[in-house]
This record gives sequence, structure tokens and C-alpha cells, in this order.
Amino acid sequence: MTTMLKKKDWSALTRRALTATEIVANLAKIEGWSLAGDGAQVAIEKTFHFANYYETISFVNAVAFVANAQDHHPDLSVHYNRCVVRLNTHDVQGISATDFDCASRFDALLA
Repeated sequence: MTTMLKKKDWSALTRRALTATEIVANLAKIEGWSLAGDGAQVAIEKTFHFANYYETISFVNAVAFVANAQDHHPDLSVHYNRCVVRLNTHDVQGISATDFDCASRFDALLA
């Protein structure tokens, strides 16, 4: 199984909300992702663009597969030729390392 699809056991790790400095540093490492929202609703998000609906839905299905394997599920806004992916960690009421890990995995789907 490839590293991207290998299930990560998050229950063995203690998750915490990242500090603003940590969030900025991690955002610098992933292209196209930005900060959205505030307070407990703060998230990282990215809009992925596609040629048509079929490509968009194919991406959404791949994201669903990876998200299920990671047990970390993004909010998705699906449109004809784009999908907005929004990640945050509800149990820490903020952004955690899990969000950045999943963002990198979603980016790798199109690499």
C-alpha cells in the first residue's frame, strides 16, 4: 500500500490546535492552501479546478477514499468544474497537524 493511502492511527497520537505561528509555517509548505474562518470555525482551504464535472467527481471520490482511510473528513463544496476542500479538526476546535497531513495527501492525488 502506498504511503498516501496507508491508514494513520490518529487515536495513538495526541492532537492539539496549532498556534498561529505553526499554522503560517505549515501553510508555507503546501501550495494553494489558505486560512479561512475564525475561532472554532478556522480552517485551511483550497479550490481545485477541473475541466468538467466528471473530473471533479473523480477527484471528490478519491478525496473521500483517502479521508476515510485517514479517519479525517473535510468539508467539500462541489461544483461543475471545481471543488473547495476545507479542513479543520473539530475535537481541538482549530487546525491540527492532521489537517496539514490530509491537505498534502489530497494535493498528491493530482501530482
